[in-house]
Amino acid sequence: MRIIAERNMLLRAKTALPDGLKLATDEFREGWEFVRTFDARRLEKQIVLRGWNFIKIADESLRSGVGETSQEAIASALKLALRRISAHFNAVEVEHIELTQYPWFFLARVRIYPFRIQQSAVMPVSDNAEVSPVSHRQRRLPVHAEVLYPQFASVIPQLKEMLVLSRTAQPRQQ
Repeated sequence: MRIIAERNMLLRAKTALPDGLKLATDEFREGWEFVRTFDARRLEKQIVLRGWNFIKIADESLRSGVGETSQEAIASALKLALRRISAHFNAVEVEHIELTQYPWFFLARVRIYPFRIQQSAVMPVSDNAEVSPVSHRQRRLPVHAEVLYPQFASVIPQLKEMLVLSRTAQPRQQ
């Protein structure tokens, strides 16, 4: 079994890569492969050098896993984290690994960040993507607001009094 460490890169099996870029990989699980000799920065440099794009997405996936050894726990957490990665992303970087040893098992927390390797600079939009309408901000309190927000209703007279007092206490400038 391969040792899983921070900064490891994984690619989906059969990910399209720029011409001339050959990566040595080791199979992991469920359609993912470890990149043997590259971390994210080196891989990005090679991809950009060939005119492709390497897009990092800020949406991390953090999962925990258990195992009899530290590597089994890390592999378990990584497998669960990879299941949460959308099919639109074809690469991930293992960003952080946190291990806790208990008397009979290890607990690992693994954080990964998804990437997209593609020739185009524009991210593809899913066919099943939904457009949600933007709702306008409600300017008035709902009917029976005092029931929904009882603490708010009790504060209004105090706020009104403070406002009146603050206006009378300050001399007007002309």
